[in-house]
Amino acid sequence: MKAIVYKSTGSWYVVKSENGETFNARIKGKFKIDDITSTNPIAVGDHVEIEMENEGEGSVVINKIIDRKNYITRQSPHNKHQHHIIASNLDQSLLFATLRDPKTSQGFIDRFLVTCEAYHIPAIIVFNKADLHREKEEEKFDELKSIYETIGYKVMAMSIEKNTGVEEVKELLKDKVTLLSGHSGVGKSSFINIVFPELKLKTLDVSSWSGKGMHTTTFAEMFDLPFGGKVIDTPGLREFALMDISKQELSHYFPEMRALINDCQFNNCMHINEPGCAVKEAVNSGGIATDRYVSYLTILETIQEKAW
Repeated sequence: MKAIVYKSTGSWYVVKSENGETFNARIKGKFKIDDITSTNPIAVGDHVEIEMENEGEGSVVINKIIDRKNYITRQSPHNKHQHHIIASNLDQSLLFATLRDPKTSQGFIDRFLVTCEAYHIPAIIVFNKADLHREKEEEKFDELKSIYETIGYKVMAMSIEKNTGVEEVKELLKDKVTLLSGHSGVGKSSFINIVFPELKLKTLDVSSWSGKGMHTTTFAEMFDLPFGGKVIDTPGLREFALMDISKQELSHYFPEMRALINDCQFNNCMHINEPGCAVKEAVNSGGIATDRYVSYLTILETIQEKAW
């Protein structure tokens, strides 16, 4: 019997079968998946095969994972050498960001976008809490919208508090499997509560002493949308460390750099201080946003190459 994983707690899973029945499930034996050293062998969104464990008890065993269309992973918060798969079989990812209370850094946005590029998952950026914007934030939003839309990303503004832009964001979700991500405190749970008022997900105010959001979601969980499609809510991410992206590959996941790579004088150009670098020329002429280039250099410094 085939099913989809809706919730993962690390040891037990909630799965829904093709006929809509929900079961608690556990893994049968050990899974080895594509040589991924993952802290969680099964992720929310996985399509699996299940069999009944004890008739009448409503629990099942997962005995096979069906090949994934894609997945998105981050460095495990507990072990920097291991992956933690956030979700799989996605049509798109929607990153919630805020310019105030808490402020989402552009570096965090860019690391998330690099990961989506690496795993071929279309990304949309939604700036929530637009009602808190003053002139400074409005100018910053216009600047970021221009930067990211120029390189092909959809950028939206929304205020859950004032109920503006919410319907437009909901429309993006229709008939798609969408990953919702972002720092704690940016409004993911509040948004889900609008879409699914019956869930009454817990939301917490941003911690006044740190300005950081408080964690409210503990495990990733998938919900069926009433108008078609599914959303996967993820725990609030404080950091987003990249996995298995080499220094040489990194520029391929910046769309504006990828378009120029073949124009560089050297085919192994790292776009730092090499002569004849088309990327550096574009930065100097304004063709590539300086902030994006700074993000590239910052991420490049954090990548530790494996010793073979």
